[in-house]
Amino acid sequence: MKKGMVYFVGAGPGDPGLMTVKGLSCIQKADVIVYDRLASSKLLAQAPRRAELIYVGKSPEKHALVQEKINLLLVEKAKEGKCVVRLKGGDPFLFGRGGEEAECLCEHAILFEVVPGVTSALAVPAYAGIPVTHRNYTSAVCIVTGNEDPMKEDSDLDWSKIATSAGTLVFLMGMANLGAICQRLMENGRAPKMPVALIRWGTRPEQRTLIGTLATIETYARETHFTNPAVIVVGDVVNLREKLAWFERRPLFGKRVLVTRAREQASQMSQAIEYLGGEAVEFPTICVAPPLKEDVAKLDTALAEVSGYQWIVFTSVNGVVAFFDRLAALEMDVRDLKGPRLCAIGPKTADELRGKGLRVDFLPELYRAEAIVEGLKGEIQEGDRILLPRADIARKVLPETLTMLGAQVNEIAAYRTVQADDEGAGERLCQELCEGRIHIVTFTSSSTVTNFLNLVGAESIPSWRSQVRVASIGPITSETAAKRGLTVDIEAEEYTIEGLVKSLCESVQ
Repeated sequence: MKKGMVYFVGAGPGDPGLMTVKGLSCIQKADVIVYDRLASSKLLAQAPRRAELIYVGKSPEKHALVQEKINLLLVEKAKEGKCVVRLKGGDPFLFGRGGEEAECLCEHAILFEVVPGVTSALAVPAYAGIPVTHRNYTSAVCIVTGNEDPMKEDSDLDWSKIATSAGTLVFLMGMANLGAICQRLMENGRAPKMPVALIRWGTRPEQRTLIGTLATIETYARETHFTNPAVIVVGDVVNLREKLAWFERRPLFGKRVLVTRAREQASQMSQAIEYLGGEAVEFPTICVAPPLKEDVAKLDTALAEVSGYQWIVFTSVNGVVAFFDRLAALEMDVRDLKGPRLCAIGPKTADELRGKGLRVDFLPELYRAEAIVEGLKGEIQEGDRILLPRADIARKVLPETLTMLGAQVNEIAAYRTVQADDEGAGERLCQELCEGRIHIVTFTSSSTVTNFLNLVGAESIPSWRSQVRVASIGPITSETAAKRGLTVDIEAEEYTIEGLVKSLCESVQ
């Protein structure tokens, strides 16, 4: 039997972008992932489809599995010859009981490896604009567990040394004992006016920071219902937050934005959202699929006589990719396109063509069919042949209007846009919408609207609409949403991904 292996992987403090390269590699090859409460769902999504996911999270109120059973679970799965990832929040060896679990593996002669993670003790203050050390404030930091009751007589903590030995103190998991921690520190020499920061859900869109002093912070926390999970930072460096709070000043901070584009295209928009401080939640509602056999035959015929066309109009990047894939399949290349002039809807489509070494002859200022027709009025002659390779469900306005100008339009489905099929995904998303976990839903085409509502159910709209804003890439998409009973709150002025993201930022200012 294959020998099992356990990887202790630090998942970081919450932002999935803080996962290490090596940690991500372990997740991607895992047979089993045993994960804690604070592990990001985005990290779990990187696991192989065959991987078994086992939740063993602990909260102050409830433990999914006691520690001894977690230890034995790791042993059991490793003895089955499996690659096991023990995914722990922050760093596995900092108050994560990783050492205890590793000792148990040693007792059973199980091989293991430790992949350190970014600890919340350093990352969470940093995201709140608080450097735990600073040359003008302190050169020492002390990280302390907040789980132990500071008032018990046989404490493992020497409060007289903790209170005075380091400039900055960071307490993890200490909200339940906040008042006692502050009392102990003041009793042992820390000034009552010493600044204190409480940082809840650090590095995530829900991040909130509360500032006070040792004498006041417990009252503030109680009055504002400030609860776990939170990091407590004590020290003069807390005063730097007013100047250095970079994360919370980003335009989309605190916003969780649903991206409904096809999985292959979602990354561009997701990266833009996260660069601006939001969290992108990818929920592909469409998939790009090959055309039907009869459409492939039509495209092959058109390519065989491509020099006889006066124009080729590309309406999307997908159309360009599908067109050139077929060109290559026929052992043709750009030299065969020397006859027709090229039109592109949108700068990304134009960039895709330029990347093929081709010059775009016409790029409309507005990225919709009506603007193309207006711009080509003086260019198209009676009887001109126009090739239009695009999606199978595209609007008919463009070919119909070009025909009215006297052109002979050959519209061919170069690819199909089909509804994404992820069993149960629509139901799970609907629940997140109703719980207010999604703040903005974005649509980049009419098909994303239609498929989104098919997946979550149009009847669910009243349950979540009041707490979720809806954003559209342009008027055609907005019109489709309105027809399905979904009013659009934010509409891009420029009908591009960049334009949509810009409108999102403007709407939350």
